[in-house]
Amino acid sequence: MNNFSITFSLLHFLQQRIESVEISSPGMARWLCRMIPNQCPFERKIKIGNYTIVSIPPLCKLNPFYDQLIALRFRSLVYLAEKCNEDLTFYC
Repeated sequence: MNNFSITFSLLHFLQQRIESVEISSPGMARWLCRMIPNQCPFERKIKIGNYTIVSIPPLCKLNPFYDQLIALRFRSLVYLAEKCNEDLTFYC
């Protein structure tokens, strides 16, 4: 096995672990909603005059777990709304 396939297997395993997290308590759901940002940070361009020195892409494009984390946050919000009847405006 080469390093690429080991890395890909590890990333795939971790993505599946994040997807399999069960939201089982209001405290856990609240913590996840506070820890996972509700939107992708915007890209930045560092300029001097009219010249772009560095262009930083949106951070979500760099994170291989972004889709799984956003889905986990969504499941936490649904848990708080449906099971706990909480107002979600604090988390938006």
